[in-house]
Amino acid sequence: MKPKLIFGIVAIVGFTSLLMYNFGNSISTYVDFKQAQGMEGAHVVGTWDDSQDYGFSMKSKNFSFYMKDQSGNTRRVVYPKPKPNNFEQADQLVVIGEMQNGVFYANDMLMKCPSKYNNADPSGFTKANSEQS
Repeated sequence: MKPKLIFGIVAIVGFTSLLMYNFGNSISTYVDFKQAQGMEGAHVVGTWDDSQDYGFSMKSKNFSFYMKDQSGNTRRVVYPKPKPNNFEQADQLVVIGEMQNGVFYANDMLMKCPSKYNNADPSGFTKANSEQS
């Protein structure tokens, strides 16, 4: 075999292995706050606990709030960005980050907002015309 062919095959195998390794690390399952302890990049699903204080700190430039996970554990979440516009309307939150000393530091936050179509009145819909002109 020619050396260029051998080098090409080794390079392809090496890059494919690196790609699969990085892809495997990016896949994460949802955990609760207890399971998130010691994990980096943990995805915690829960709801905003509106009975406790929340707000944006101008001093630290962080938005903090309390979230209850699916197991019922409530923890303080610190998010390094301003409060999202539809935060109060969200049905469910997914925070991505890590636990440190009982506080979850989120790098990213996803919100599931209620659909405006869930309680829609079907009588207000118009039937699409399927005839072609």
